[in-house]
Amino acid sequence: MASRRVLSPSQLRFFGLTQEYRKALFMEIHDIVYYGGGGFTYDQVVNMPVWLRKFTYNRIYVTRQKEN
Repeated sequence: MASRRVLSPSQLRFFGLTQEYRKALFMEIHDIVYYGGGGFTYDQVVNMPVWLRKFTYNRIYVTRQKEN
């Protein structure tokens, strides 16, 4: 019996994040921790639900734009 290799359409053998997505994710985490005024730790931001992290990031972004 011949073995068959099954690959996903993206040719990846595992679920993984693209380099661009990983960079954007870590920049978002950094910005929340850095510009959050000491209100967030790295662990808190990493474990936040995605919707809450995006909301928090957008609020910090809007606030920083108004300050400038």
